[in-house]
Amino acid sequence: MPLDQSATRYEIHIPQAQLDDLMARLKRTRFPNDYANDDWRYGYNTAYHRELIDYWINEYDWRDVERRMNELPHYKIDLMGVPLHFIHVKGKGKNPMPLLIHHGWPWTFWDLRKVIGPLTDPVAHGGREEDSFDVVLISLPGYGFSSPLNTTGWNFWKTADLENALMKDVLGYEKYATAGGDWGALVAQQHGHKYEKDVIGVYTHFPAQMSHYLPAHPDQPEGVKFDPILGLPAASEYSPEEAGWFERGKLFVERESGYGEIQLTKPQTLAALVADSPAGQLAWITEKRYFWGLAERGVGTEAFERVWPKEDLVTTAAVYFLTNTGGTSCRYYWECRGNPWQPSHNRFPVVGAPTAVSIFPGEIYKPPMTWTEKYFNLKQYRVHDDGGHFAPLEVPHLFVDDVRTFFATLR
Repeated sequence: MPLDQSATRYEIHIPQAQLDDLMARLKRTRFPNDYANDDWRYGYNTAYHRELIDYWINEYDWRDVERRMNELPHYKIDLMGVPLHFIHVKGKGKNPMPLLIHHGWPWTFWDLRKVIGPLTDPVAHGGREEDSFDVVLISLPGYGFSSPLNTTGWNFWKTADLENALMKDVLGYEKYATAGGDWGALVAQQHGHKYEKDVIGVYTHFPAQMSHYLPAHPDQPEGVKFDPILGLPAASEYSPEEAGWFERGKLFVERESGYGEIQLTKPQTLAALVADSPAGQLAWITEKRYFWGLAERGVGTEAFERVWPKEDLVTTAAVYFLTNTGGTSCRYYWECRGNPWQPSHNRFPVVGAPTAVSIFPGEIYKPPMTWTEKYFNLKQYRVHDDGGHFAPLEVPHLFVDDVRTFFATLR
């Protein structure tokens, strides 16, 4: 279907004056005193921070990245009060399936670039023509180029309302498939919960409960015991084959979730810091990427950069800083708790659309099968031996194979 006339082609182009200002700020970076922190025990390591800032000043080329971004077809539309940025790549072949894919925080749309080609042109990437998809990918409200966002209430479940309108009313699809991780997993799952009749199927590689971050859990499956402190399925729910999974989630809650509490409670205070300092924006998001997946990836920055090259780290920070969306993207958390999710129905499974779940070893939280099989209309389940929280960028071949295999059963 052709695009609705209210959606227009969009080209990413940051004015040179903004790039000059960014560079001036980077050159004036004041670094903190950092001692006894070679193992990052106190948080983001300043020696590595200096290395990244030097790279950003002397080697990084935003214009080259911008040029590659613009090889994708970008669109903008004012939809439900959101200045929505999205990518719409038509699939090759006779009958491509519409597929809505997602990023999360601290991601951007660019973190899914490696899967777009294989999904839309499978023959060119070793696949079959009948596995072709029309790919739609938005920048979440208040993230990157879906800005400036000046209305409140935008969280994962409201984003599903926005995307349903985009897919059906703007792009003209009768039904669509959807996939995601991080916040994008919750958005995709909400599609399969609220818009079950519109959704072909759901692929989630972060199978989290949609009452996540809330004190009450109306979507807690009957017969599944929960840990009263962590708010997660209890250790007794995990099988011997799932050894270590509970401890992984416990470790994240105890040691890595402080950023979430800040963004859930005082995101605007954080906005004052990251809006003024590109170095601060870089530090805030890079620290998360370093620790999420550390156990499986290996310790140290050399192992880190095998997954996250400097260009990817800097590009993410650059998009957030140049669009001044460090603060509005953090509000996505506040709006999850302050504008809480409510079930659209009280049936189980909560996600009634056919669902595929993948578990990657480096994921920050991995639920037990006792919970997963009750929460989803589960049709495909895979436990991988590589990859982590950012699977579409870390292991795009596994992500693509999961998606192709699952949705081939629903065509």
